Amino acid sequence: MPLRAPQAPAPALRSVLTALSSPTAVREARTPALLGAQGPVTPELPLPVHVLDRVTADGVAATRLAGWRFHLRCGDRTVAAAETRLTPDGWTFSHFFEGPYVASTERALRQAESVTQSYQPRLLSVPELYMLTLWLHGDCAADPASGHPAATDLLVPLAPAPPGIAAHRPHRVAELLPVLTDRVTPTRLLGSPA
Repeated sequence: MPLRAPQAPAPALRSVLTALSSPTAVREARTPALLGAQGPVTPELPLPVHVLDRVTADGVAATRLAGWRFHLRCGDRTVAAAETRLTPDGWTFSHFFEGPYVASTERALRQAESVTQSYQPRLLSVPELYMLTLWLHGDCAADPASGHPAATDLLVPLAPAPPGIAAHRPHRVAELLPVLTDRVTPTRLLGSPA
């Protein structure tokens, strides 16, 4: 198996399990699929969610860990997702959600299973473009909470992708990063040299 999924911090997983066991949290989530789930719901497939803050003048993407995302399975299908975030007091449950990115992430992960190189799967958000990508990091032993996309890492835009960027088509970071940088206001994403 070429994907080496990282292990989520235990407090992040516990916060999701606690939220799932709370009828109030599930009811207030207003995710129809989660509310209608028949049987136990289990968090699976933890992925660190990084945010692209800026790209330095020399082309290095500066990212930060924003949270962990878990797909929520009921029986043989994913019904929703849960996200956690890091606060000064530690990991805490953020919210439940469903929508196109849940199914799109699963599709991209299935596609990534067919590549020959091993990767550590992560998610990379580009807020200025309303874009989410599956980030396939080439260093499987890396700390999933740190690092930045290497030029040879792969980014797979998830659907819905911004106009002109094909969803589910893998791109090397060195190829896609300049396209993203050109689309974002330079003062917001392009930083000064480090």
